[in-house]
Amino acid sequence: MKPRMLTVAAIQMNSGPDRDQNLESAIALIELAADEGATYVQVPEYFNYLGPARSFNDVAEPIPGPTTTRMAAVAKRRRIHLHLGSMLERRDDERPSNTSVLLGSTGSILATYRKTHLFDVDVPGAVTHRESDDLSAGEELVVARLKRFTVGLSVCFDVRFPELYRELTANGADVLAIPAAFNAVTGRSHWHVLVRSRAIENHAFVVAATQAGVTSDGIATFGHALIVDPWGVILAESSGDEPQVITATLDLDEVSRRRAQIAVMRFRRPALYRRPVRVVGA
Repeated sequence: MKPRMLTVAAIQMNSGPDRDQNLESAIALIELAADEGATYVQVPEYFNYLGPARSFNDVAEPIPGPTTTRMAAVAKRRRIHLHLGSMLERRDDERPSNTSVLLGSTGSILATYRKTHLFDVDVPGAVTHRESDDLSAGEELVVARLKRFTVGLSVCFDVRFPELYRELTANGADVLAIPAAFNAVTGRSHWHVLVRSRAIENHAFVVAATQAGVTSDGIATFGHALIVDPWGVILAESSGDEPQVITATLDLDEVSRRRAQIAVMRFRRPALYRRPVRVVGA
């Protein structure tokens, strides 16, 4: 049987508050990824705007809207699946959503996912942030079944919630998408461990595009875009703070091989996990 091979790209950006400039940068990097043979290309969270939250309402767009229309033309022209890691989506009578958009090779919108776990943290002396003050959380998990592979959608802070990825995997995902603008402080300790863990525990490929560097508004992101295989091996990783494209060719049959070796999905006991936990002790 012919191997199921897929060349993917994860893009590292250092987006800022200038939406037009960010789009031009993203398109140039997408073109480079397509030139390198990638047919699934992922850009990071907040790819078209990474700036002060006070401007979220002004920058937010409907989906479909100007940004998705422009990027759809790129996807169609290059005949790629183009994953817009996230953008601010305008919603009627609600705060904007942090929304991921998957475009098909014909330019159509195949899936949208609104980030379900918002980045609310308070690490004294390091980072304090409340994404929920400015954004609405999504209420739905999303898996997109494509012709050659199935991708489970997530965004950044979601990576800390393994139960989300278990549900995506249980619904057929063999590639997990984690586009991010991961904080530079926590990223040094947690990013690689979390991304590789999501790959290992689900025996799935992970593609994680990232933001890197410090914006003019002082937003510091960690970078280190990653492509990880179902055994937790890092196939490609970005470095430094400059825009960059990383690619890897995935053997999609590796997913079923690894899941047969350690059949965690078959050995799960969902009914048990829903039962009350017996807590003992004084």
